[in-house]
Amino acid sequence: MALIILLLFPLLGAVAAAVGKARPVAAWVAVGTNCAALALGIAVAVREVQSGPMTGAWGVLRADALSAFMVVVIGTIASLASWLGVRMVAAELADGRSTRARETTYLVLVQAFVGNMLLAVLAANVGVLWVAIEATTIATTFLVGHRRTKGSLEASWKYIVICSVGIALAFLGTVLVYLATLHAGGHSAGALDWTSLMAHASHFNPAVMRVAFALLVLGYGTKVGLAPMHSWLPDAHSQAPAPVSALMSGVLLTVAFYAILRFKAVTDLAVGPAYSRALLVAVSLLSLALAASLLLSQRDYKRMLAYHSIEHMGLIALGAAAGIPLAIAAVLLHILGHGLAKSVLFLTSGEIMATEGTSRIDGIHGLLARRPALGGVFGVGLLALLGLPPFSLFTSELLMIRAEFQVGLGWAASAAMVAMVVIFVAVAGHARHMLFGSGTPPTETVSAGADLARVPVVTVARSSPLVTAPLVVGLVACGVIGVFAWPLTELLRAAAHVVAP
Repeated sequence: MALIILLLFPLLGAVAAAVGKARPVAAWVAVGTNCAALALGIAVAVREVQSGPMTGAWGVLRADALSAFMVVVIGTIASLASWLGVRMVAAELADGRSTRARETTYLVLVQAFVGNMLLAVLAANVGVLWVAIEATTIATTFLVGHRRTKGSLEASWKYIVICSVGIALAFLGTVLVYLATLHAGGHSAGALDWTSLMAHASHFNPAVMRVAFALLVLGYGTKVGLAPMHSWLPDAHSQAPAPVSALMSGVLLTVAFYAILRFKAVTDLAVGPAYSRALLVAVSLLSLALAASLLLSQRDYKRMLAYHSIEHMGLIALGAAAGIPLAIAAVLLHILGHGLAKSVLFLTSGEIMATEGTSRIDGIHGLLARRPALGGVFGVGLLALLGLPPFSLFTSELLMIRAEFQVGLGWAASAAMVAMVVIFVAVAGHARHMLFGSGTPPTETVSAGADLARVPVVTVARSSPLVTAPLVVGLVACGVIGVFAWPLTELLRAAAHVVAP
């Protein structure tokens, strides 16, 4: 029953948005339903650690430790993004940049987006998982084009074309897994159930599974943003409204990676871990090299954050390639830390763009002096994203590197660290320009006796606590998890053993 209620919360938010007359009130209802989903997700996680997997809806839904962890991640990022979405909806209506109908559509699609991500991680059947991830593509296509500018419409078309190709490849891979299950003696009615796949995986045809997993990595890897199918990501993330970018980068990418983790466990039982390891190492190093090269010359801070997502997806792919429980636990911790840091940064970048009127790095100067709250959050968020202590990304990256050396992937970990150093230098340079860079400050006319002088002054603007409070909470949570991982230790250990038994 709890799993069904989890899926009903986003639906309630969508219904409230569709029938409510006051848009800000409907937006606050969405915040409430997402927070309720987070609270119930935490309860499900606690219950799973204590008593084992849960099932619901006549076996259609299932929550093991891995699913429960992903529900917590989705609920956390959705609560954060929807909170800032309230201000966005109110501002667009007040400025006349949007209509009630468009804002209603936005709120409904965001809740449908969240609901389909929850369905994806709670589905007991990998076919339903595929359907849910495809549904997120449809919802987010309209959300990327929400502002109806030329750039946003181009980005939405690029997004749906490339991701549709990817999801079609994932469908072919799923069909091959289904055929492998039938040939291994599985019953057709439950051939794609997770428990059935794990039970029969050791009898699957190795050649079929190699082709299937390659298609699945390429297909779902498109939604993850892994190279070479990454090209939609910087356009979509930079053009979407800030709350949507936060959801897409903070959690949608990792929901798609969740699907890869599920199939990796099956493939390892069928053909051994060497094949999946080689494939994941290849796409991870390619993604890291690509992100490093493009970040060096980046001129747009929203696109900079998007390319940073490619880097972190490459890191978790490399961690998953190691495959041992320590590596998988570190990957999951990285997923949560990246979700918190990246969602905070995209939400902050939306506020910066609204106040500064540009997304160009060279158009932003002295942000810390002029807008200390926004500049401070943005700067600390970048420190978290770059993996500096005490934030959880530092801990997870350290654990992933340790696991990679343990399984003989020290050479790949070393190559990844070289790319990370290049990325650190590139992003630090861009951040220095935005936060501390000198530009032509605003001026005002003052009287000096009989003469008039143009005296440069720095105008300091204060940000609303409604904006900064949730962003600070997100960064504090990222730091607390990095220092005190004890609330998640048992859940991470149990979730790691789902993928690496």
